[in-house]
Amino acid sequence: MPDTSPTRADALLAAATLGLVAVAVAADRPAPGGAALAVVVGAVLGGLVLCARRWPLPALVGTAVVILGYYALDLPPVGVAAPAAAVLYRVSERGRVVPATVVAGSLLAVSVAARLAEGDDIAVVVGAELGSEAALLLAVIALGDAVRNRRSLRAALVRQAVAADEERHREAARQVEAERLRIAREVHDTLGHTMSVITLQSAVAREALADSDPVQAEGALAAIRSVSGSAMAELRATLGTLRREPGPREPAPGFDQLPALVDGVRRSGLAVDLRVEGPVDTLPAVVGSTAYRVVQEALTNVLRHAEATRVTVTVRATPGRLALEVVDDGRGGPPAGRRDGTGQGLRGMAERVALLGGTVETGGTKATGGRATGSTGTTAATGTSGSGGFRVSVHLPLTGVAA
Repeated sequence: MPDTSPTRADALLAAATLGLVAVAVAADRPAPGGAALAVVVGAVLGGLVLCARRWPLPALVGTAVVILGYYALDLPPVGVAAPAAAVLYRVSERGRVVPATVVAGSLLAVSVAARLAEGDDIAVVVGAELGSEAALLLAVIALGDAVRNRRSLRAALVRQAVAADEERHREAARQVEAERLRIAREVHDTLGHTMSVITLQSAVAREALADSDPVQAEGALAAIRSVSGSAMAELRATLGTLRREPGPREPAPGFDQLPALVDGVRRSGLAVDLRVEGPVDTLPAVVGSTAYRVVQEALTNVLRHAEATRVTVTVRATPGRLALEVVDDGRGGPPAGRRDGTGQGLRGMAERVALLGGTVETGGTKATGGRATGSTGTTAATGTSGSGGFRVSVHLPLTGVAA
């Protein structure tokens, strides 16, 4: 809300109005009583200038009435532009340009009519004095309007700057949240897969030692060592990103590491069949990384929950799309306690796929149900426990994705 209290500028304008009237009266050398009355009228006009900021229209009308009354009392002439200029400026500066223009025109018309009625030369009244008076009145009105427009523009620029700053803060917060979710997914995927393999291989090693089979036990321990080393490398890279440490970063796992991932799961005792169809050598890095994480999460869920003996991983690359399918022969359905299929792993999978505008479909291999479509990476759990296997199907677009 704009400030409506009189300011130092208003006081200066009021003093200037009083001074102009006083100078004009002194130059005319009127009688003492007329001079005193003229100064009083000048003071009233100055007071109206002080009121114009808070009450622009009443001050404008009051000024016009006082000027007309001044001349009705036959006081020394001071013109109409000089005593009205300050109020007209302030009124137009407050956004009342039309009323200011109407009042200024009315005062000029009354002044010209009165002087012509008194017998003044029309050439002098209209040709000289009217032009100068009109020019002064229009100038102060235009100045007031220009000041108002400039102030409005400055206020609009300030509002835009504040809005832009707030938007930058919101965008920074969104980026921080997105990075937090990305790191959470990376840690979940890395630790989830690693701990599943370690748990399974530890059981294999224990059984091998109990059966006095050092070769199998050594293989299980080697698998644990390998998957632990890979997990530590990924975690170090993630922590390095958080700490913003200098130096090279270990790249995120990509599609080229998918065979190694499958081999690690095979060493856990689960038969995995990997089928790759189509050109996959030119996949965008982000698509390859997402495909790796999707397969990793799917295989982790198989190891932890499915009680399966065989898994088939199928990758099909076609122009504009990459299709992934992971099918196991386990007990089917989502893990116990997660009948809606929305465990942390599946949610993270859906979030990854949604970032690329892909889709996810999950369900029992013998179940029939709905299909998750759209660009939000929705996960649809269509299977039920005991449906005989579980399937994860993902489609990732290749068009519009940076290489």
